[in-house]
Amino acid sequence: MAAVLPHPTTGTPLSGLARALVQANRLSAVQADMLHKKAAQEKIAFIDALLASGAIEARTLAAFCAETFGYPLLDLSAFSVGVLPASAIDAKLMQAQRVIALAKRGNKLSVALSDPTNSQALDQIKFQSEATVEPVIVPHDALLALLAAIAKGAEQDLSDLAGEEAAIEFADDDKEAAPPEAANDVEDAPIVRFLNKILIDAVTMGASDIHFEPFEKFYRIRLRVDGVLRDHASPPLAIREKLVSRIKVLARLDIAEKRVPQDGRMRLIMSATRTIDFRVSTLPTLFGEKTVMRILDATQAQMGIDALGYDPDQKALLLDAIARPYGMVLVTGPTGSGKTVSLYSCLNLLNKPGINISTAEDPAEINLPGVNQVNVNEKAGLTFPVALKSFLRQDPDIIMVGEIRDLETADIAIKAAQTGHMVFSTLHTNDAPSTLTRLMNMGVAPFNIASSVILITAQRLARRLCTCKQPLETSHDALLAAGYRETDIDDTWKPYGPVGCDRCLGSGYKGRVGIYQIMPISPAIEALILGNGNAMEIAAQAEKEGVNSLRRSGLMKVKQGLTSVEEVLGCTNE
Repeated sequence: MAAVLPHPTTGTPLSGLARALVQANRLSAVQADMLHKKAAQEKIAFIDALLASGAIEARTLAAFCAETFGYPLLDLSAFSVGVLPASAIDAKLMQAQRVIALAKRGNKLSVALSDPTNSQALDQIKFQSEATVEPVIVPHDALLALLAAIAKGAEQDLSDLAGEEAAIEFADDDKEAAPPEAANDVEDAPIVRFLNKILIDAVTMGASDIHFEPFEKFYRIRLRVDGVLRDHASPPLAIREKLVSRIKVLARLDIAEKRVPQDGRMRLIMSATRTIDFRVSTLPTLFGEKTVMRILDATQAQMGIDALGYDPDQKALLLDAIARPYGMVLVTGPTGSGKTVSLYSCLNLLNKPGINISTAEDPAEINLPGVNQVNVNEKAGLTFPVALKSFLRQDPDIIMVGEIRDLETADIAIKAAQTGHMVFSTLHTNDAPSTLTRLMNMGVAPFNIASSVILITAQRLARRLCTCKQPLETSHDALLAAGYRETDIDDTWKPYGPVGCDRCLGSGYKGRVGIYQIMPISPAIEALILGNGNAMEIAAQAEKEGVNSLRRSGLMKVKQGLTSVEEVLGCTNE
């Protein structure tokens, strides 16, 4: 191992790039000491002070680093901002450490840098990206130029976009115009165009939510795509107030009220045939108001049952249940598991001129022409029970309750199902069997549950593998541990895993696929309910009757090549 060289004047050891240059006789120890002092005084990096001194040229230094440290040397002139994997490294980390992600293939990330001794940057990238980092040496001046181009591209939304025409129009359910003075306060052209671009980007990328988040020293915008939050933009902190005010005006919120949360809605008219609704929520935080926008695309409800990912036998059970003249069908799962889209898809199948459908929702997320939709308003006294009682005087055929939250709502919904109406609703439970015990714990009589509920479907959304997927070598024991049975495994089948490409932004996943547990209420399960059976007993009986658990349904999706074992294990319990 080479000896550590001391500074000639201070006696402290030279390290990093300076040490390598001195050891190779490319720089004297005195020069290195002077450059270190200059860098410390001007608060710049040693490499900046070195190149500014003229002691060595950027391209010569790059060639020296590549040869000395054994990394590839690359010419950055072939790269432009548009071809770089934008989400591979956090934008602030990239600018702070002066590194650029060049390409990502699978779990390997190629990173351009000019100082290979910057181990802190490499460690931070490994931690943040969870990838194997492969350094590539580039000339320092070319690196800075490309970093500047990337930063300019990020800021373009607030500068160059001011000269572009917005291609969208906003509308909302409240026909009353916003106060002119409020609108004028936020009609800042760059802000308007920046927000328009963020919304269009989110819709184009298939995002479900947009998060506008202020912090003490930075502002970030994240999109939830395929269930995972991704950094999308980091606009200047100074625009946070104007951006929130613009959103509030569009959503008909009080722009002067910043102390309490607010909820509103807005609509984005993208074309004559496509309208996107947004549910807007603001929340006061330490450094400003955080705003979250839920994207409600009505086209999702028009996809139909076939597009949701039900297996053929599951689809047959569901269609048979919703075709009955009366009874209750419950959809369960956590927030964001696709319950609303499943219910709307069922309502679309039943939405015919001869059928009267009424829904009570909090709020109505997607507009369904031909369906009488009611927004619950707790402050005004329009609660779920009040709406349900009113529905029963409106000659309904089908009733949809957004969520059963309490005993009163459950009782009215069950009585409606018992008196000749088809009732749809949702609950937040882990799986189908636990839904029945949840109703019992609410105080619903077991007899009422057994005589009204005809089918329960539990669901999750797993990320769908991109077309770049590849078969994985997985041991027999690992597959058994995941939940496969001996009969499911053979030598000809291997589970697919994520790889990563430009189409999926390196994640290996594109879109989502539904995982379902469809449990009809059989006479045997009815007997268990009447006998106050617990969730484990009901689950055991359902399994005997051929009902797959969520975990097993997910593993069957893996066998079909739709998702990965890791994804199924991450979104289901066993």
